[in-house]
Amino acid sequence: MKTRHLKLSTKGHGDIMNITAQLESLITEENIQDGILFISVIGSTAGLTTMEYESGLEKDVKEFFRHLIPPKEEYAHNLTWNDNNAHAHLCSSLLKAHLFVSVTAGKLDVGTWQQIVLIDFDIRKRERVIVVKILA
Repeated sequence: MKTRHLKLSTKGHGDIMNITAQLESLITEENIQDGILFISVIGSTAGLTTMEYESGLEKDVKEFFRHLIPPKEEYAHNLTWNDNNAHAHLCSSLLKAHLFVSVTAGKLDVGTWQQIVLIDFDIRKRERVIVVKILA
């Protein structure tokens, strides 16, 4: 098993970052033909998922989370810690911080319109680290 790290600067507030190209580069650098990438974002206010990464759906996903878990509600976490990011923790818990992606013949096993994304729900800019465990 090998371990690699991706470091990303995010804007927070539902910032969606397409990390597919970085993962494809990693596959090429490590010469992975067949295997599994176990991807994990460090932190409790961000999550990983797949989606079609295009501007319309990016807006829709941000609005979906804002509607489902409004940032301005009175959450117990905010009252406890006075940090006003309870909604970020709740959104992250729906996505989770881990994702498996298989690799076949040196390519990610994703659909034509399917990209791997990081969503940072926190209320400020962050330096995020994604750990990639390579099983090949």
